[in-house]
Amino acid sequence: MTVPIAIIGTGIAGLSAARALKDAGHVIQLFDKSRGSGGRMSSKRSAAGALDLGAQYFTARDRRFVEEVQRWQLNGWAEQWKPQLYNFQSGQLSPSPDEQTRWVGTPHMSAITRALLDDFPVEFSCRITEVFQGKQHWNLLDADGGNHGPFSHVIIATPAHQATTLLAAAPKLASVAAGVKMEPTWAIALAFDTPLNTPMEGCFVQDSPLDWLARNRSKPGRDTTLDTWVLHATSAWSKEHLDLPKEAVIELLHGAFAELLHCPMPAPSFSLAHRWLYARPAGSHEWGVLADADLGVYVCGDWCLSGRVEGAWLSGQEAARRLIEHLQ
Repeated sequence: MTVPIAIIGTGIAGLSAARALKDAGHVIQLFDKSRGSGGRMSSKRSAAGALDLGAQYFTARDRRFVEEVQRWQLNGWAEQWKPQLYNFQSGQLSPSPDEQTRWVGTPHMSAITRALLDDFPVEFSCRITEVFQGKQHWNLLDADGGNHGPFSHVIIATPAHQATTLLAAAPKLASVAAGVKMEPTWAIALAFDTPLNTPMEGCFVQDSPLDWLARNRSKPGRDTTLDTWVLHATSAWSKEHLDLPKEAVIELLHGAFAELLHCPMPAPSFSLAHRWLYARPAGSHEWGVLADADLGVYVCGDWCLSGRVEGAWLSGQEAARRLIEHLQ
């Protein structure tokens, strides 16, 4: 009987590892605490259509990831996004000279992870709380007391803080993961019945509670009925207002948006807020993967590399490569 490999987390890192291992002939079982795949690449269904509240776009620099993104494009899961970009600094808006190629999932960001998930066996709404070793194999306990296993190896593809709590059996890896600081981000969406009078479709913001904003309808394949905007607050502002009620967060960031546009702004016909507690690593690392090959435990995620979508995908590839190498 083939003992499967467990992967905890169905964001880009976990699915990248899963695909590479499947291609090498291994059997995989996936787990995720959410109701669907994607992690910070997921999209939220709303009255204003599907909204990318986490990753806004991604870039591809590494040759391997460039090839992967081309495959996604070929399959219709991703397209280039060519927004009219602006910078906001010292109270002034100016067009951004930034010309790098940006990609988004179509018709929403989570289209990519849904496609990568394919026909993998997966347990959603299953929060794994403990990873422990039996005589020969690994077992996982979930928050409802369920026991899953046996598994030959375990790959943990979650934010660093969550990975730390699952690494009790691998204390060396746990201490590295525990040292990683992740920054929070408040994200809000505002929809307007009448389009706002601005050519801006994306903006990098300085000197404001806001860090970034994007016009949803400018992304390929999006719903254009309403003029919907996604706003991200800075990590510093998010940290300071971490426990603020959502209504207050929406009000304050709506105000910061109006200030940036220097124009009277109507009340939104729709709004929502989402708090990402572990939005991005505070610094970048070059580990690629954390591994204890003798134990059979591997940890991957964007925080093991650049903090970007590309870093997450490459980290998953590296986890799979190391595991396969160890088995040879």
